[in-house]
Amino acid sequence: MRFAIGHLAKNSKARTGTLATAHGIIETPVFMPVASNGSVKSLPIWELEKLGATMILGNTYHLHLRPGEENIAQAGGLHKWLTWDKPILTDSGGYQAFSLGTTRAKIAKTNDDGVKFASHLDGRKLEFTPESVLDIQLKLGSDIVMVLDDCPPFPASEVRLRQAVSRTTDWAKRSLTHWQKQAVGERGVFGIIQGGGAQAPAAVGISTTNAVGSCLT
Repeated sequence: MRFAIGHLAKNSKARTGTLATAHGIIETPVFMPVASNGSVKSLPIWELEKLGATMILGNTYHLHLRPGEENIAQAGGLHKWLTWDKPILTDSGGYQAFSLGTTRAKIAKTNDDGVKFASHLDGRKLEFTPESVLDIQLKLGSDIVMVLDDCPPFPASEVRLRQAVSRTTDWAKRSLTHWQKQAVGERGVFGIIQGGGAQAPAAVGISTTNAVGSCLT
């Protein structure tokens, strides 16, 4: 995977670029329609192509629960599962493990090893670690794989937010070590910036999410 800067703004750090993957070249910044469960709601693949979409986003949490990465791998990977021949990015599922994993049993617990949670579908007790979410995404066949991050609640104390930053950084290091031991081909692993709002007036960081799409810069 190769990234090249196309244009740099004179008065800011804004830029455009191209990211070359095994399934095509992506011009950045790029808007990615979300296919969390393996499909973009209400839009068939041909319509996404007609609209000019160049990459779509799947979610490790949802795909791991249903239909499962093993089933998708046996079908030839997420590209064939979706009948989509362009790049795919998969999120690590860390936020969903935190937010959805508490809806049935209220047991989502994060520690330095990873996050333990309950499936929002059937209450099964599950665990994500920095290494396991990479293994899941490799079986999915994603072009861009995201590392696991620690998602603090909102609002949270400044101490908890700083812990999340430190833990996410440590997990990213573990992820890179694990990634370098795998046969990954032309796929790439990306770090992630997750934020949160502090209870005090000053915030350590802020993140925004969107149910429709995501942007890679």
